[in-house]
Amino acid sequence: MPEQVLKEAKKKMNLTLENLHNDFASVRSSRANPKMLDKVKVDYYGVMTPINQLATVSVPEGNQLYIKPYDKSMVGAVEKAIFAANLGITPVNDGEGVRLNFPKMTEETRKETVKEIHKLAEDAKVAIRNIRRDANSHFKKMEKNSEITEDDLHYYEDKIQEMTDDHTDKIDTVYEEKKEEIMKI
Repeated sequence: MPEQVLKEAKKKMNLTLENLHNDFASVRSSRANPKMLDKVKVDYYGVMTPINQLATVSVPEGNQLYIKPYDKSMVGAVEKAIFAANLGITPVNDGEGVRLNFPKMTEETRKETVKEIHKLAEDAKVAIRNIRRDANSHFKKMEKNSEITEDDLHYYEDKIQEMTDDHTDKIDTVYEEKKEEIMKI
C-alpha cells in the first residue's frame, strides 16, 4: 500500500513536469515555434479543434510561422482563432494560408517573458510540494492505523522528499534552459 502511494505521487509529479514543458513550449522566445499555437482552437463546423489537427504549421523562416489548412475554406476561421487567442501577433491571410510574422523581442519583452516563465516554474514547484504533502498525510494515516511502523513512516517520508527534490531540480533546470533561450539575442 505505501509503495502504491509512492508510485501515484511519482506519476503526479511527472505529469506536473510534463505540463510545465507544454506551458514553456507555448511561451514565445526569440524564434517562431509551432507549439505556440497548441492552445489555439478553431471553430471547425461547430467543434473547437486545435490548429495542428486541421492544418499544417511550418516555419519558413526563423521568425515566421505559416499555417496552411487542409480545407481552404477554413483559412478565415484560422485567422479569427489566432486573433481571438490574443498572441500579440497579427495574422496575414494570403488566401491559401495564414502567415504569422514574429517581431524581434525587445529587452523589456524578454524580461517580462522571463517573469512569466518564472511564475509558471514556481506554480509547478508548489504543485510538487502539494503532492508531497498529500503523500505524507497518507503515510501518517497508515502509521496511525498501524498499517506501517514509525520507522517505515520515516523511510517513506524520506523517499517522497527525495522525489520532491529531484523534480524540483528538474523544474529549475527546465526554467534555466528556457530563460537562456528567451534572453539569447
